[in-house]
Amino acid sequence: QVQLVESGGGLVQTGGSLRLSCAASGSISGVSRMGWYRQAPGKRRELVARITNDDSTNYAEFVKGRFTISRDTAKMTAYLEMNNLKPEDTAVYYCNARLWGVVDFWGKGTLVTVSS
Repeated sequence: QVQLVESGGGLVQTGGSLRLSCAASGSISGVSRMGWYRQAPGKRRELVARITNDDSTNYAEFVKGRFTISRDTAKMTAYLEMNNLKPEDTAVYYCNARLWGVVDFWGKGTLVTVSS
């Protein structure tokens, strides 16, 4: 089991920045990658960014150049630095951890609201 707790969401104006954090606990030695997903009202959950144990990253096209995912292995925390935020970035952001390459765990989410 892996427990994930997100923090850092909030209300920000267009063009602003936020940094999300995801603290992992539990069977963290088996985590092969961590990531951030988001779900806007009435839409499906979608990948934002993820990072593997060898620090390989991939991003959704709509955040490239604006968002950066990183992790602190010692703290077992993943971060999502979000810059130049747009109203369409408004969503609940969920942290994901994949255990042993096959089992996914999710946090409860943190709300990001970007005002125009």
